[in-house]
Amino acid sequence: MATDQLFRLFAEQNRVRAFAAVALGAETTEQVAEVAGLTPKGTALALLKLREQGVVKTMDDGELRVDYDLFKKLARQGEEPAEESPATGDEHTDMILRTFVRGGRLIRLPAQWTRKQVVLQHIAEQTFAPGVEYPERIVNEKLRAWCDEGEIDHVTLRRYLVDLQHLRRSEGIYRLSSTTAA
Repeated sequence: MATDQLFRLFAEQNRVRAFAAVALGAETTEQVAEVAGLTPKGTALALLKLREQGVVKTMDDGELRVDYDLFKKLARQGEEPAEESPATGDEHTDMILRTFVRGGRLIRLPAQWTRKQVVLQHIAEQTFAPGVEYPERIVNEKLRAWCDEGEIDHVTLRRYLVDLQHLRRSEGIYRLSSTTAA
């Protein structure tokens, strides 16, 4: 998770209140609702987003906890120089990604088919976790982050990812394709 994603996550008041309740010791959804003063629906939505982004986790015993390791990792990243462009270790792939992806944003899609596939695979692997099911609303939200200030919109990007089988879609639920995750 990038720091700017963290800021966007906490830009919504219900998420901040739910997060604070968990940080102060609320261990169940009901306790979070009570401590945060949220409706059951508001609590459920806030906790869903907090879990998806990894800042709150559900333990084996079902209790909610803040993932302090994630915050430590983000703090350490802030101490290191930020990487300007993606680095895969493959010089050709890195050159393609540097050209079309900057600062975690898609500048534009390449016209050349093989380059387009490289960029789309990178976006799929960086955005979606293997084995996780995503409703279309979440997929759209995640892809919008890639499209900020770019030439392509999130709907077109989603269509490419599905058409090229980086994402699989079934009944409004999306999953990272096993061939992309490999």
